[in-house]
Amino acid sequence: MKFGQNLAVVMTLVLLVASFPVTVYATEETKRQLEEAEREKENTESQLDATRENLDSLNEQKDTLEGTLTQLNTELSQVSNNLSDLETKITDKEAEIEATNQKIEETNQELEQAIAAKDEQYDTMKQQIKFMYEKSDYLYLEMAFSSDSFGEFLNRNNYIEQLSAYEEKTLQEYKDIQTAIEEKAAELEAAKAELEVDKGELDDYKVQVVAEQSRVSGLVSQTSSSIASYSDQISDAEAAALAYEQQIKAQEESITALKAKLAEEIRMAELAAQSSWRDISEVTFAEGDRYLLANLIYCEAGGESYTGQVAVGSVVMNRVLSSVYPDTVVGVIYQNKQFSPVASGRLAIALAENKATASCYQAADEVMSGTTNVGNCVYFRTPVDGVTPKYTIGGHIFY
Repeated sequence: MKFGQNLAVVMTLVLLVASFPVTVYATEETKRQLEEAEREKENTESQLDATRENLDSLNEQKDTLEGTLTQLNTELSQVSNNLSDLETKITDKEAEIEATNQKIEETNQELEQAIAAKDEQYDTMKQQIKFMYEKSDYLYLEMAFSSDSFGEFLNRNNYIEQLSAYEEKTLQEYKDIQTAIEEKAAELEAAKAELEVDKGELDDYKVQVVAEQSRVSGLVSQTSSSIASYSDQISDAEAAALAYEQQIKAQEESITALKAKLAEEIRMAELAAQSSWRDISEVTFAEGDRYLLANLIYCEAGGESYTGQVAVGSVVMNRVLSSVYPDTVVGVIYQNKQFSPVASGRLAIALAENKATASCYQAADEVMSGTTNVGNCVYFRTPVDGVTPKYTIGGHIFY
């Protein structure tokens, strides 16, 4: 039965609210929104600063890598040029070695032919010498007796001597040729060995250069990949920084609007102080005003001391008495964006469950009888810069 009565009271209050004009003024919700907006802005600015620092670091690392890449590309070009020159030299050396091998082969053939001819000639000359040695006495007698004159004998003897000398000369020439050929062959073999050493050295160097080329190419590829990665990170950081800047701009606009509302709230407080005021005896309370006010006090100051609860109730009643605000408890409490529990739905829950405590009801009774412990203050909130309070009670300031 009690719940049905409470629900009826709530419905009555809702209908009464609809009959009052709505005026937008900044309230405790405005202050909360302002503080939250400023915290969010500070957080966003901190994130933006961190992002910009990260962006600077990324750009610096990217610049360093690009410098390294340029140097590596230069080294790679030099290595490639060196490799090309070496390959040309290797090709030339291989051609020289091939020509030398061919020349050695030809020289060996000539040497073999010369040795064979020399051996044949040597055998012939050996037979001639043997014959001359064995038959020399006979020949000389034959030459002596067969010669018609001593002059003819001398001529024949001179011929034999010339023939012998020729044979000896020919033999010596063959010996000299053999020596020359052997020396030439030795020189060619030495040249071939030297060329083989050169070729080995060039092949080793070529392997080293190819390995260096592979190393430099690997570094180039790795550095290029790193640069691409940094470019992606920089792009993401720039996009994040832009988003933060846009967010900060929107937050600044929101803060500006909230500050304007706060300024309007202060202006209204000053206006209320200068406006005409009714006496509490001129107020006609509707059924349910006490129930509504007690539950609002619970929502706004349920955790405060009794003095703090009376102070919150006094602000509501001061507005009722001021000509600047609605002249009923329902009109003041449900004025648009004035009390955060109304907007959040907490008041509706409190009303439905009658959460107001005995002290909240006592505070409501006291202020409805005309008592105020905050003078003619028409606003309260948690402390905020820019507002000089007339009273500070518990966690609220009053002005």
